[in-house]
Amino acid sequence: MTRRDSLLAALVATIWGFNFVVIDWGMEGVPPLLFAAIRFTVVVFPAVLLVRRPDAPWRTIAAVGLFMSLGQFGFLYVSMAAGMPPGLAALVLQAQVVFTVVIAAGVLRELPTLPQAVGALLGCVGLAVVALGRGGHVSAVALALCLLGALSWGIGNVVSRASGVRGGLSLTVWSALVVPVPLLALSLLVDGPTVVGDALASFSWQATVSTLYTAGLASLVGYAVFNTLLARNPPSAVVPWVLLAPVVAMGSAWILLAERPNAAELGGGLLLVLGVLVTMRPGPSSRVRRPSDDGCVPDLVRRDDVPAQR
Repeated sequence: MTRRDSLLAALVATIWGFNFVVIDWGMEGVPPLLFAAIRFTVVVFPAVLLVRRPDAPWRTIAAVGLFMSLGQFGFLYVSMAAGMPPGLAALVLQAQVVFTVVIAAGVLRELPTLPQAVGALLGCVGLAVVALGRGGHVSAVALALCLLGALSWGIGNVVSRASGVRGGLSLTVWSALVVPVPLLALSLLVDGPTVVGDALASFSWQATVSTLYTAGLASLVGYAVFNTLLARNPPSAVVPWVLLAPVVAMGSAWILLAERPNAAELGGGLLLVLGVLVTMRPGPSSRVRRPSDDGCVPDLVRRDDVPAQR
């Protein structure tokens, strides 16, 4: 990654880290699936009328929306409504780093370099340290829901990378078309029409501000930049930067919600930062097998010789 791409990745991590506190602040009194549906309605309209459709098949656009948006945030919002604190939610969701690197290695054969693998491992150790320091009071259901969100995000990362779409903003907007209706339908099924109607009628200014932040900055700006970075860099180089998001989330919760981090959180956060720094160190080129036209796998080739997956 270039220095510019690294700075952009750090900016996205900061926006996403603060996003967890904003979601928790605005979701009071609103069913989680409905809140997520409203968020992605704002992402889609009116942007879909102004942004050109990405040069990708509809099935690819729909798959990105299904996994990176609907699955990730549907599970995340329900997890937070079930009692997952903002800082810990940001932390557990970063299991997507492991999911992404493993899936990309198996599906795209984009093997991480040694520094990237070591950095991701350090980041995972940091996640475990923080989780052990705070996770005892969180229900297994909330934790499992958050992990399912991480898995969905990881799959979406690989789909986005494999598509090779350069227009990050267009992919973010158009893929969100598949999100609001299923989430609204699920909310009506789970919460009931009466609860949904009452929540819409009493939609607070806090929920409005939260929606504008999550839709405008976290989705439109954040995912536009993130998808663009994935299109021109291997997932194993881009995704570990998101490990900074829990650090931002915990810091924001400390300042705004008086959630003072304990020693485990501080130590784990430092490991996360160290993991990102190690990941960005240059390493020897990975070697992968390039398939021939008949599907066989001939000689090994250098990573630098392999064109971007499309």
